[in-house]
Amino acid sequence: MSAFSFLPLLLALVLSPLLPGIINRTKAFFAGRRGPPLLQTYFDLWKLLQKGAVYSRTTSWLFRAGPLVGLAAVLVAAMLMPLGNFPALIAFPADFLLFAGLLGVVRFFTVAAALDTGSSFEGMGASREVFFSALTEPALLVALATLARQFDSLSLSTMLGPATAVHWLHFGPGLALVVIALMIVLLAENARIPVDDPNTHLELTMIHEVMVLDHGGPDFAFILYGAVLKLWLFAALIVGMVLPATGNPWLNLLFAVGGMLVVAVTVGVIESVMARLRLLIVPQLLVGAGALAAVAFLLGLP
Repeated sequence: MSAFSFLPLLLALVLSPLLPGIINRTKAFFAGRRGPPLLQTYFDLWKLLQKGAVYSRTTSWLFRAGPLVGLAAVLVAAMLMPLGNFPALIAFPADFLLFAGLLGVVRFFTVAAALDTGSSFEGMGASREVFFSALTEPALLVALATLARQFDSLSLSTMLGPATAVHWLHFGPGLALVVIALMIVLLAENARIPVDDPNTHLELTMIHEVMVLDHGGPDFAFILYGAVLKLWLFAALIVGMVLPATGNPWLNLLFAVGGMLVVAVTVGVIESVMARLRLLIVPQLLVGAGALAAVAFLLGLP
């Protein structure tokens, strides 16, 4: 373990709430508005932590445990994600499987907490979330398997980073397909347009937001913070694949942080130029992401 292995986790904890601010400011630019402050998510988290939580008498311990377990799982997943030239805080062979599994734990407890309320709206959102996740998770796993085979490594810390620059010369088309697939997965997993609209308040069209309607105060702060950390992790996957190689690890880290901001701007541009897809079309998009990852895997076969 490197002496600076804590840096990727520290940057994720501190800078991840900045990504939604960049996305919203990008969307405001395209709409000709000023937009909310870049630090709005930090303000929201602080405000929510100052409030109290209200629990329905019909809910059980599962409803209270959902936000805590979900945040704990995404924090452990953040410990597995490298950034720049610095390895993750926790790295071992096949850690990418644990990474994907932890994201599944986050979803499971979010869905379980939504179902525990007994609300028909939250149950509808949970059903959509599980259905779409059944299409995004294979795309994510096949994309990671493609990287593992191409780089002959089973650890995220050696799959991602400046070392991938050499592989772009030999496996550029396949890596490009993986990047596109991961970008689609990022949009789906983080409830972004064109899969979901994070700003909508119409229950009939919401997916993720409708599952957390009954959470408030610190519980909702945990959910919000876990969501921005999850966005950071998926952005780090993409940045780790396209990061330029230099001989200076600190310059690589600077490029990585800049790349995270570029991914946030890209998400804002996508949300500005596209409308939310119909729910019947979303599965086709997610299946397409899985197909792109599968083609990339086949291209990497000897």
